[in-house]
Amino acid sequence: MYKNIFKALLLFAVMLLVSACGLLQEPEAPSATIEAIPLEIEEAEEEVEVEEPTAEAEQPPVEIEEADEPEEMDEAEELEEEVEEPPVEEEEAPAAGGLLIFDISQDASEVRFELDEDLRGSRFTVVGSTNQVAGQLALDFNDLSTAQVGEIRINARTLETDNDFRNRAIQNEILDTGDYEFISFVPTAVSGLPESAAIGEEISFTIEGDLTIRDVTEAVTFNVVATAVSETEISGTATATVLRDTYGLTIPEVPNVANVENEVDLIINFVANAS
Repeated sequence: MYKNIFKALLLFAVMLLVSACGLLQEPEAPSATIEAIPLEIEEAEEEVEVEEPTAEAEQPPVEIEEADEPEEMDEAEELEEEVEEPPVEEEEAPAAGGLLIFDISQDASEVRFELDEDLRGSRFTVVGSTNQVAGQLALDFNDLSTAQVGEIRINARTLETDNDFRNRAIQNEILDTGDYEFISFVPTAVSGLPESAAIGEEISFTIEGDLTIRDVTEAVTFNVVATAVSETEISGTATATVLRDTYGLTIPEVPNVANVENEVDLIINFVANAS
């Protein structure tokens, strides 16, 4: 009898612990389908040459006496002046420097995180993923020195693993997605690009930027491998490794989980199409 009472108390204590760490609370739903923040293309500054004045330009202008115009104009001349030319419609200018804007396709893209932990005494790799990623980039395949990458946003409320209890712990306790719905990466530099890229050619480069998780922002470098599938589609993978403790991501103490890895691998498999 006492044994059963002890088991009941232990089970009750575990349930309290689980409830306290957010494993039984339903996480906040996404506020809306994620959308890209429009990329503002930075135009290259053109150098304007200033011509020095010549000796002829320095001389004072010669005044020329104009002949008196006839007081009356011919009727034909008056009619010619009255006819107004139709307005010329201005054509829309292409993107600066021949750049094309590409949007990350959510249907064909995925963001993933991976880290190891001990689960019930066995080493296990936790994988969480979502397709709720958005961003834009601008490319001119003939001149990659002009490439630009906009802010990449991920809806943390949609990250899922293979375990509902873990999902709730991640969203309610670790990432606190009720207050911090989005994870963002703001690029600051793109390095290692070749001069140009041909269709079907694989290229490698790096993107440096500021990664914000919850209320912490740190500099992170993604290694990127990408291919121009066609003139209007590119695909690739961007990878980086961050440390949990850098962002203050503490794992709640729960039964059967131990030795959660501090290093977290971030992987973005993306397909982007010209808009």
